[in-house]
Amino acid sequence: MKWALLIALLLPTGVAAENDLTLFTMLPGADGSETYSTNIQILLIMTLLSVLPALLMTMTSFTRIIVVLAILRQAMGTMQTPSNQILIGLALFTSMFIMMPVFEEIYGKGVEPYMEGELAFQGALDEGIKPLRAFMLNQTREVDLMMFAGLAGIDSFNSNDDIPLNILLPSFVTSELKTAFQIGFLIFIPFLIIDLVVASVLMSMGMMMLSPMLISLPFKIMLFVLVDGWSLILGTLASSFYS
Repeated sequence: MKWALLIALLLPTGVAAENDLTLFTMLPGADGSETYSTNIQILLIMTLLSVLPALLMTMTSFTRIIVVLAILRQAMGTMQTPSNQILIGLALFTSMFIMMPVFEEIYGKGVEPYMEGELAFQGALDEGIKPLRAFMLNQTREVDLMMFAGLAGIDSFNSNDDIPLNILLPSFVTSELKTAFQIGFLIFIPFLIIDLVVASVLMSMGMMMLSPMLISLPFKIMLFVLVDGWSLILGTLASSFYS
């Protein structure tokens, strides 16, 4: 009696497991191509959504923008103003503005043909990644690309299409960090000059107990407002991706 009950409980589970395994298959097409089952496609899409924040930071203009804005806040000495949430939101929407032509091209070449059934999932993925690869290659320094290629044991590439993503991604992020720190250095100089001038004046007046940061902060804010700093910074960042 016990054995019959155990078999009765396990039998539906085994049948269901077998049916689930058949759903996670790769189906051959009529032209010899291979198409993933719907379950696998859904699994891949959910995986992409889970790593979307990482993709946003490493494959778009977000990294350069957020680093420059963080350096700007440090140069002005405004502590947590603007807050991290404001800086991230500003960097996010600025990145959406910069990346919109790339996103539209990805949708036109990959997503839309896949939704209309003109391309298989793998073909849509290959076509959709091409505009993003082109964007990253345009922003990647050749010296960074060859450094990671050398670490991978590759001497050269016949064409840009031969560059794998595992080499392109770290090269792109490294180049973006270099560019961000170069822009941040140029932003830091005028605020540093104001700090030095204020500190020298306070020292000459014998007011050594008074914090120079407290006195220089209004002058730095005034300078930033007079030159329309936010428009200048964001405009420069946006144009740097198309120069």
